Amino acid sequence: MSAVALTASLALANPAYANYLWLEKDGAGEAAGNRFRVYSGELAKRDAAMPQIEMPKAFPADASSSLPLTTAGDHLQIDRAPAAGDLRFSAREITGKNTVVFYQARYGRSETKAVNDLELVPTEAGGNTFRLMWKGNAVAASQVNVETSEGWRRVLAPAKDGTVTLGTPFPGLYVLEVTAKVNGSVTIDGKEYTDVRHVATLSFEVAR
Repeated sequence: MSAVALTASLALANPAYANYLWLEKDGAGEAAGNRFRVYSGELAKRDAAMPQIEMPKAFPADASSSLPLTTAGDHLQIDRAPAAGDLRFSAREITGKNTVVFYQARYGRSETKAVNDLELVPTEAGGNTFRLMWKGNAVAASQVNVETSEGWRRVLAPAKDGTVTLGTPFPGLYVLEVTAKVNGSVTIDGKEYTDVRHVATLSFEVAR
């Protein structure tokens, strides 16, 4: 087990459309059942293969257990997700000599609580207004990037209360992404990384 020590504050400084990991259903409608996929890259241009991520974990909202993951070509497969509640995924990637990226993905907007360290949370179940949470505390997002399966892109700026609101004019998959850099360092297996980034996504379907 890798030992990780984190003593830092968060600086929200989002590049537009950075690479990220996201969750989406495997298929549509009833055919999807409780099967999900984890993809990397951007929604408009998926990576041909998953990056060399470490400690991948898919889990339900209560984080009571890990769900089985299998590698299948350009994605990770989750075949037995819970029928109710939102699904989470986390992993990390060491991308350079001093850089580590923590990925945190969520599918669904039925819950108004955060589970991952960095997570976009709807202010009401099924709603279109979201608050960014960092380790259980609300923070103001500098910007939130949005992509949809229909090719629609937006960059959302926060309101005075720090929330962002998204219109959903098109059916299909929506992916919201935010990237934050930690003002500090993280130690993994005895090595200190001074460039620490968290990339969070929230994905959900708008019915046709």
